[in-house]
Order: sequence, then structure tokens, then C-alpha cells
Amino acid sequence: MNAAFEHLLVRAESLLARLETILPHAATAPDWAASVAFRYRRRGGVSSAGVLEPVRHVAGIRLADLKEVDPQKERLLRNTEQFVAGRGANNVLLTGARGTGKSSLVKACLNEFAPRGLRLIEVDKADLVDLPDLVDLVAARPERYIVFCDDLSFDEGEPGYKALKSVLDGSVAQHSDNLLIYATSNRRHLLPEYMKENLSYQHTEDGEVHPGEGVEEKISLSERFGLWISFYPFTQAEYLAITAQWLRAFGVAEGAIAAARQEALVWALERGSRSGRVAQQFARDYAGRHAAV
Repeated sequence: MNAAFEHLLVRAESLLARLETILPHAATAPDWAASVAFRYRRRGGVSSAGVLEPVRHVAGIRLADLKEVDPQKERLLRNTEQFVAGRGANNVLLTGARGTGKSSLVKACLNEFAPRGLRLIEVDKADLVDLPDLVDLVAARPERYIVFCDDLSFDEGEPGYKALKSVLDGSVAQHSDNLLIYATSNRRHLLPEYMKENLSYQHTEDGEVHPGEGVEEKISLSERFGLWISFYPFTQAEYLAITAQWLRAFGVAEGAIAAARQEALVWALERGSRSGRVAQQFARDYAGRHAAV
């Protein structure tokens, strides 16, 4: 009887050891002094441990480098200042036209406030299921953390959606006061919207509109971000001002910047966009072609 029991224990321990190799593992703390920015990555599938990797070369963009987005800059700067100072601040959703500086503005805020203890953790949407573990990991740290989700959008049924929703507002656990979520997206409501969902809207006799449950679910996530900052396509004058800024950054002389105006407009026309990203790409190409050999 004892031998049979011992044999059963050995098999149980062996089974538990095998299970431990396939069960997800919580993230471990990195060397927090290694950088002001970190990437959260899960290598090897869902059973692998998440790793916070220090970013060795943080993008050096500064707030002064960003042009034609002053209202957006002012709002994000104010919110981040409040957060770093330990005052009330909101999770932020930056939405709008592509290439208008949404991600760059977040990175510039990091560089502005890093000397005062601000840190950034970049998380891909596929890894947002581990967001509660990240919240716990930094809860006792003295720094202030921004979890940054770039180009965020969800398809139906993605698991990260509910994890993000829970952390933003609705978890039974108290939200850590040293962490905020900043997300950028081209979609205001973060989920795809379909024409058939408009049929679920109800109109009462007094003219009030009530969206259906499917629409409510898609609106509810974005509403959990306390601050929305919208970005809009640039006018021709704004695009040229941004192009000039980038040309200066690449060392092009003022006289050459004025002469590059027409080329910059043709470049934007060929790309079908007057975004800040297109302006940067033109400036890099122009500076490379006209550099002294």
C-alpha cells in the first residue's frame, strides 16, 4: 500500500513538473536602471515567460521637434505633468490621421519627463493579456510608468481587449496610481465597425438615440480612456512647415530649404499624403541626395 502510494506521488510530481513547463509564467523584473524605456515581449508562445527588455537606444525626439500639433502637445504635456507630479491624471487615447505625430508625441513626453522619474513600457496588443501582471510588477516602484500601446486596434474576440478594458476601469483590484496607459490608434472606437450594426440603433419618440449592444461594446473601451486627443490631416502650409523642420534637423541650409518646396509637394502628391511621416521621409531623401560628397 505504501509502495503504491509513493509511486502515485512520484507520478503526480512528474505531472506537475511537466505542467509547469507549459503554463504561462509571470514577468520578472528587469534592471530598472538600464534604461528609461522597456519593451514587453513574450518569446516562444503563450507558455513562455514575458520579458521586459531595456531599450538601449531610446528615440531622441523632443517636444520642440514636433510642429503643427501645438493643441495636442499642450494637452498631453499637461496630463503627463500632472501624472509625474503625483496629481490626478488620465489614461490617454491619441487618435486620428496616420503620420501626424501621435507616437512621436508620446516619446517626446518620455524624454521631457524621464529626469523626473517617468518610465515607459511598450506593449504589443497581442501581449495585453499580461497587462495585470505588469501593473503588479511596477506597483511598488517609486517611478511613474506609462504603458504605451502603439497603433492599437482589435479584431473581434481578441483576448487583449478584455484585459485592457479591465485595467482601464472595472477590475476588482485597485488601480496602481503610478501607472497610466497611453495608446495611439487610427480608430476612435478601437474595434471594426460594420454597416449592419447601425440597424441596432433605436430611436425613441422624443428623438433620443440608443445604440445597440454591439455598438455599445465597441464604444465602451474607448470611453474608458479619460482623455481623447485627436489628430487631423495637415494642410499644405503645415506640411511644408514640418518638411522645413525636418530638413533643418538633417542639416540642410535655409536657402536649400526654400528651394526644396516644390520637390516636397511633388513627393507628397506621389505618396497621396501630406503627413509628418511623409515630410520626414522626403527630408531624409533630399538631405541624402544633396549631401557634400
